[in-house]
Amino acid sequence: MSPPENEEWKNKSPYRTSPANEQFTKRWTAHCHCGRIKYWLSREKPLASKFCHCIDCQALHGAPFQWAAIFEKGDLHFEKGCEGLAFYNSGDRQTHHRLPCKVSCAYCHSPIMDEGRRMVLMFPGIIKFRDAEDKKHFDPQCHIFYSQRVVDMHDGKPKWSRLDGQSELMKEIERESTDHTVVGEARNEECDGE
Repeated sequence: MSPPENEEWKNKSPYRTSPANEQFTKRWTAHCHCGRIKYWLSREKPLASKFCHCIDCQALHGAPFQWAAIFEKGDLHFEKGCEGLAFYNSGDRQTHHRLPCKVSCAYCHSPIMDEGRRMVLMFPGIIKFRDAEDKKHFDPQCHIFYSQRVVDMHDGKPKWSRLDGQSELMKEIERESTDHTVVGEARNEECDGE
């Protein structure tokens, strides 16, 4: 029995579960925080990898930016299809599978990916890399929506005001001093006593 027409997406990549998926090459394994959602990637490295600083990513990830790797939908395979997944469409602010949408674990709410019409932006932080060399395949090439950033990044990567290649390339801001707090660096000892 096939699903209703509005749920046909359940039979397509990356959600379909069928004998054909047994032939799926499992290069990388990933799972949510609680482990209920598990998926595999077949491609050795993403089509692209980026840091996104848009205000939607900041709000939805509760972080200053997100790390996203772009894959074709056929590169991803969920162990249990769409079972246990939650969907959110930020355009209409509704919890349903309407593209583009955010996909997360329905139990622990770990973000899994953003699903577009043809591609997915998955979050490499949940991939189980064997070592640092493997992780290099997912090194971000640039920053996007950098004009909306909440923290300056001093990494020498290109910084686009909006989408890469379609907006202004921004200059990296020089560090003014070494005694300020920056995400990922140690706090200034003088601040600890306040």
